[in-house]
Amino acid sequence: MTTANRPEPAAPARSDFASDFLWGCATSSYQIEGAGSVDGRVESIWDRFAATPGKVRDGSSGAVACDHYHRWPEDFDIGRDMGLNAYRFSIAWPRIFGEAGGQPNQKGLDFYSRLVDGMLERGLQPWATLYHWDLPQYLQDRGGWANRETVDAFLEFADVMTRRLGERVKHWITHNEPWCTAIIGNFEGWHAPGLTDFKTALQVAHHVLVSHGKAVPLIRANVPDAQVGIALSLHPLRAASSKPEDLAAMERHDGLRYRWFLDPLHGRGYPQATLDAIGDAAPTILPGDMEAIAVDTDFLGVNYYFPETIAHAPGHAPLDAEVLPPGEVETTAMGWEVAPQGLAELLLRIEKDYHPGPIYITENGSCYEDSVDAGGEIDDVGRRHYLMRHLASLRAAIADGVPVKGYFAWSLLDNFEWAEGYLRRFGLTHIDYDTQQRTLKGSGKWYRSFLRQE
Repeated sequence: MTTANRPEPAAPARSDFASDFLWGCATSSYQIEGAGSVDGRVESIWDRFAATPGKVRDGSSGAVACDHYHRWPEDFDIGRDMGLNAYRFSIAWPRIFGEAGGQPNQKGLDFYSRLVDGMLERGLQPWATLYHWDLPQYLQDRGGWANRETVDAFLEFADVMTRRLGERVKHWITHNEPWCTAIIGNFEGWHAPGLTDFKTALQVAHHVLVSHGKAVPLIRANVPDAQVGIALSLHPLRAASSKPEDLAAMERHDGLRYRWFLDPLHGRGYPQATLDAIGDAAPTILPGDMEAIAVDTDFLGVNYYFPETIAHAPGHAPLDAEVLPPGEVETTAMGWEVAPQGLAELLLRIEKDYHPGPIYITENGSCYEDSVDAGGEIDDVGRRHYLMRHLASLRAAIADGVPVKGYFAWSLLDNFEWAEGYLRRFGLTHIDYDTQQRTLKGSGKWYRSFLRQE
C-alpha cells in the first residue's frame, strides 16, 4: 500500500498529554545556519569533509544551508505561529573559538545571545546543545576527539557559553548522538572527519562521554537551576531469526550500540562482554573517568527514527554482526523502516533497564520525496502520517508509565542532511534553496493544528 492511499491514522490530541508537556522542533547549527565564513567563524570538520570530493552525495556543504544566521527571525516566527513552546538548537563551536586556547569570538557570542532573545520573545523555551558534530578543524588537526586535550577544549567552550547564556537558557544538552560522532565519523567514515579506525572510534566515544560527565557540574555551577542531559540515538533491536547465532549477534551489537553508552552513563561501566570482544581496541581509561561519566543528570534525551534487525555475519567488522536492510516493510525516502511501535518499545526498555528520570524525545522525524504543487503547496502525506502515528505511540508509552516530558520533531526546516547533502528533506517547513523561501508543509500545518488544538 502506498503512502498516498494509506488510511488516515488515528491521531492523539494535545489534550491527551500533560498540560506542561513540552512541544518543540529541533535543528542543528551546521545544518541550517550557513554564513560559513562570516563574523569570525572558522573551519569545522564538516566544512573540510564536505570540501573533499565524493564525501557528500550532491557535492554540497553547509556554507549557505538555510541562511538561518540572517533569517532566524522568520524561522522563529514560523515556530511561534506553529504553537511550539520549546526550540532545540545547537551552538557552532567554530563561531566561538577560532583557535585552541584563544579568546572567545565576541561576534559569535553576540549571535547566540540574539538568537536566545529571539526565542524568548516568541515564547520558545531554549534548549541548547553544545556539540552537534561541528568540531573546529584546528582541533581535528591535533587528533580530534581521540586527543584528550579536546575534552579540555570542550569544557572551555561549555564554560564560556553557559556563562554568557545561563541566565536565559536553563536546559542544556552536552552532546548529540555520541554514537554518530564516534562510530559513523571515525570508524564507518561516512561522516566527518571520515576516519575508519575502530580503536580511534572507541577512544573518541570515551572522550566524548568523559567531556559530558565533566561538563555537567561545570554547567550547574554557571547556570542557576540548570537542567542538564545528553541526547542518544537509540534503536529497538531485533534478531534476524531465532537461530542462536543471530540472537548472539544481536547481543553483541546491543552491547556496542546501546549499552556502551547507557551503561556507563548510569554507573555500570562499559559492558564487560563488549570489552572482552573488542580486545585491543578498548579505549584508554584514566582514573576517575568512569566516575565522571556516571554523573547524575536531570534528563535523558532520546532520538528515535527506526528499529534495527541484526544477523550473525562472520568477518563483518567489528563484532561479526550486521544490521540488515529493511525487508518488505514501509520505509521512508532514507530507506529507514517506519515503525511507530518501536518508539514505545524503546522507551519501555530504557525505563525498565535504567530508570533515568525524565525523558525527552529530542529528535523524531522522517524524510520523504516532497513535491510542490502548482499552487506552491506541499502535501507531504507520509510525513504527516509518520508524525501522527509516532505521537500515538508516545502517548501509549506514557500511559504505560514512561516519564516522557517533551517531544521535539526533527526538523523545523529542511536542511543540509550531512552526507546526503540537500537530496533529503526532513523539515516540517520546505526550503527553496535558490530563493530561501520558507513554506509550511502539510505536516507542519497538521502539527500546528495539533498544538493549537484546532
